[in-house]
Amino acid sequence: MKKVVLSLTLVAVLGLSFTSCRETKENAEDAIENAAEATGEAIEDAADATGEAIEDAADATEEAVEDAADATGEAVEDAVDATGDAVDAAIDAAIDATDSVKEGAKDMANDATDAANSAVDKATEAGTDAVKKATDKAENK
Repeated sequence: MKKVVLSLTLVAVLGLSFTSCRETKENAEDAIENAAEATGEAIEDAADATGEAIEDAADATEEAVEDAADATGEAVEDAVDATGDAVDAAIDAAIDATDSVKEGAKDMANDATDAANSAVDKATEAGTDAVKKATDKAENK
């Protein structure tokens, strides 16, 4: 900004220095006025550009904060959903394990019953055979 003002002033001074002696004082005043107006306009344009840049930066910052908040909210929602899914899976696994234990216990009870019945049948057979043998021996004597 200072360079613009200094450059315009230098151009005005150089312009005045190189003008011929025939130019009137009025032309010099017009040149100074034009240089002053150009300088004022340059300052106003620079101020406008600075204001717009600040507004743009503020808008960009606001958007970035909103985007970050949205992303954080979505991440939290995803984490809640994932936790719910994990809990559901754990419950399903516990139910499956309980069902497997029940089935295993039923199978073991059935196997034990079958083994006991088999043992009773064998004992009954052995007892019946022993009674027959004893009866046969008693009749043979």
